[in-house]
Amino acid sequence: MSIEFILTSLVVVLLPGTGVLYTLAVGLGRGFLASVAAAFGCTLGIVPAAAASLVGLAAVFHTSALAFQVVKYLGVAYLLYMAYSILRSGGTLDVDENRAAEPHWRTALNGTLINVLNPKLSLFFLAFLPQFVDPQRSGATLEMVLLAAVFMLLTFAVFIAYGACASLARDYVISRPEVMNWLKRGFAATFGFLGVKLALSER
Repeated sequence: MSIEFILTSLVVVLLPGTGVLYTLAVGLGRGFLASVAAAFGCTLGIVPAAAASLVGLAAVFHTSALAFQVVKYLGVAYLLYMAYSILRSGGTLDVDENRAAEPHWRTALNGTLINVLNPKLSLFFLAFLPQFVDPQRSGATLEMVLLAAVFMLLTFAVFIAYGACASLARDYVISRPEVMNWLKRGFAATFGFLGVKLALSER
């Protein structure tokens, strides 16, 4: 395993995306433990994409317009639903200190679905992992599994850090209703933007 892989993976994981956005919102809305559940769910959502790249199924998205479009629009619908859930009163990402606790498994499930329903993630792994593996070398498949596992571990660690930072700001946020309202609008708008961006994306 090369240092180039570690550094490149870290840069990719640190870049704000739907998983980071979701983890930050949960950390602000429900605290650190809930953000850990969100981070775990987002990390778990990487498994199908990594597995698909290992067995070549990700190539289906690259060659089949129908398969790509079906998963893409499922992802778009889910991102728009997440935007709606933020805005509605008592929604899953409502930033409110008095809201009823949502089960951690549901928080993790939402995070998992965000990544599972993103066909671009499978294409990313299809293009990313093979760059760091010599296909002619014995044990190349096992090495790809190891690289995918390391990428997931980095994702989990970085997302927990994001969630921790968000939860530290929680007291400040919940004591200022105007900040809470702007954050909800900002999160909802960003999820909506990412949904539209995914809808307009090509393979």
